This record gives sequence, structure tokens and C-alpha cells, in this order.
Amino acid sequence: MSPPVSKIVRKVVENEEEVIRELGALIEKLSNEYINERGRFNIGLSGGSMIKFVCSGLPSIKTTWEKWSLFFCDERHVSFTDDDSTYRLYREGLVGNTPLTEEQFVIINPDLDVAAAAKDYEEKLRGSFPDSEWPSFDLLLLGMGPDGHTASLFPGHELLEEKSIWIAAISDSPKPPPCRVTMTFPVINNAKCCVFAMAGQGKADMVKGQQAGSSNSLVDQRILGDGEALPSGMVKPVRGELIWILDKAAASKL
Repeated sequence: MSPPVSKIVRKVVENEEEVIRELGALIEKLSNEYINERGRFNIGLSGGSMIKFVCSGLPSIKTTWEKWSLFFCDERHVSFTDDDSTYRLYREGLVGNTPLTEEQFVIINPDLDVAAAAKDYEEKLRGSFPDSEWPSFDLLLLGMGPDGHTASLFPGHELLEEKSIWIAAISDSPKPPPCRVTMTFPVINNAKCCVFAMAGQGKADMVKGQQAGSSNSLVDQRILGDGEALPSGMVKPVRGELIWILDKAAASKL
């Protein structure tokens, strides 16, 4: 049996604007704590609605931007000119609107085939976390799809059981584009903090079943969801926090 997550917290706020503000405040707090502690901040990014939340919220925070390194929890194996490129969307949303530079993003090489791109990306991560059995990210921002997938780890896929590599290639993603690279669960669950941020009624079915708690404060929770064996429910940072930030619509079926 896997170790339990150290701490799970949940916050329900009024609307999407408050989700963005709450997420920005959390990122600001953690970035400054880790920069003060050891002079750098390592954050992992995801696609989907998280892009909007991050690109809308970060320009207003106060942090030592040059100390940041930005990674990707997963990335589509497409050209950086492609609309499906997660890096492209973050670059367009953050470079120029914040002091972040392109050089601070640790990115895949889309010119390699997907297996080689995954291996190359793992080597880049190993360069940032030398002498580590598993990297320990300060913060991973994760999404949850309607099927319960997170990063590019999909229900029933063999990658859910991967325990030997940091970054895996997937060429049969049930959600297009089919080729992607993704962090594996040992990496995700070694993070100091993992965050899901969601807004809108469309997310309500996926977050239902959480134990009742205060609608306006962080509360300890033992379980989120209905206990289904879905990838999003396998996010359990064993030495850190798992934080859910929801607006009232996303939390409406709790």
C-alpha cells in the first residue's frame, strides 16, 4: 500500500476570478519561500485551463523572477509553432507580460521522435536535479480532464504503473495529439506541493464526493473524489501538500 499524502487541503472560492487570485497568491508565497531558503524556485506547468489561470494571475505577483525555472508536467510532441504546444501558450502569455524569459523554460526538443524527446527531457531534468533519485519540485500545477486524467497519464494506461523513469513517452494518447511526454507518478508524488485549480460547472462531476468542509477556508481532507482508481486520484505527494482550489460551480456537487 502506498504511503498516504502528507496533507490535503481544499479551498472553495466564489468564481473563476477568485480561483486565479488564490492560485497567484499561493505561487507568490511558495516562490518567495523557496527563493529565500535556497535561491531558486522550480515549478511544473500543465495545459488546459491552467494556462489561463497562470497567465492571468502571475503578472500581478511579486517575486524574484530571475530565480525561477519552469518545467512541464507534460507536453504535446508538436512544433512550438503549433496551437497544441503548451510551451507556446505559456511563452506568449508570460514572456513580455512578466520578467520571465524564454531561457527560464525547460522545454522538450520536438525535432526528436517522441521516445527520444522523452529521454532528452529527462536528461534536462537530471541536470537541474543532480544526484537525485527522484526530483523534488517545489510546485506542480496539475490539470484534471473529464476522464480523470492528469498530466498525460490516462485511465487504464500502462504508464500509471511506471516506477523506473522520470519522463515517459506516450504515442497512443486517447486525447489528441497522440504523442506526448509526461512526468511519471514517482516524480509527481515527490513534489513538495501539487495543486489542482478548477472553475466552472463542467468540472463538478469530477470533483463530487469530496468530504464536506468549510466553503471559505482551507480544511484538511482525507479523500477527494469518489475513490475511483483515476489518475487524478493517484496524485499523492508523500512528503508535501495536495491543494485543491475550486470555484463554487466546480464544487457545486460536493
